[in-house]
Amino acid sequence: MSNPTVVSFWRYPVKSMMGEELNAADITERGVLGDRAYALVDRSDGKVASAKNPRKWPALFDFRAAYVHPPRPGEKLPPVRITLPNGTVVTSEQGDLDQLLSDALGRRVALETRAPETPHLEEYWPDMEGLAHRETVTDEATLASTFFDLSVLHLLTTATIDRLRELYPQGRFEVRRFRPNIVVEIPSGEKSFVENGWIGHTITLGDAVRLRITEPCPRCVMTTLPQGDLPKDPGILRTAAQYNQVSIGVYAAVLRGGTIRRGDPVRLE
Repeated sequence: MSNPTVVSFWRYPVKSMMGEELNAADITERGVLGDRAYALVDRSDGKVASAKNPRKWPALFDFRAAYVHPPRPGEKLPPVRITLPNGTVVTSEQGDLDQLLSDALGRRVALETRAPETPHLEEYWPDMEGLAHRETVTDEATLASTFFDLSVLHLLTTATIDRLRELYPQGRFEVRRFRPNIVVEIPSGEKSFVENGWIGHTITLGDAVRLRITEPCPRCVMTTLPQGDLPKDPGILRTAAQYNQVSIGVYAAVLRGGTIRRGDPVRLE
């Protein structure tokens, strides 16, 4: 039987904005090179802006971020280009960038590359069975000195997406709802939460990259939000809660970095 293969890569230069799909990715100890390297920080309270609280930040998914040229290992990160909801394109090199972003969001923000040592964000929990909280906003600590939530790398398989579509056919389960870094195709056509069985194991991607699969990826209200042509749909999160303990995909730690490309084989050690 053929091995699973990498079918897509995603990088999100600015936390909680739309990102960019890649044909290849440089994997470092901090995940995909350039991923979540920038974030907006609320000037009023110092918290990281996140679509996890859409009541405070309802428009973040209407912003799109991409690097002006691809980042290269060992070099300074390039500037980022941000497309605002009205179509205006700005870059991180502009002196008036923070003002333009603040105007577009209706809150005073700053685009930062240096994360606080103990970053925090706010998370809204909808009134839904199976969640840790219901109809409230909590203050959540995230990964120290980074703009990541809990881990530097997020993997998702096509088997999980296909299983979710089977469980809730009315929902549009598309990769972009879940914002993974690496999507792995399972060649057997299996429809199951296959990556749950990888937790605690090491996987190899291509010839060089080795990852330790550490834990399931807990999901939140972000998966239900509209983005582009995808509608708002609480059923997305409800399905994860009912059938997979509110998790979709897995987190990973990088044991050995390197370059991986679309089509590279994935082997479970």
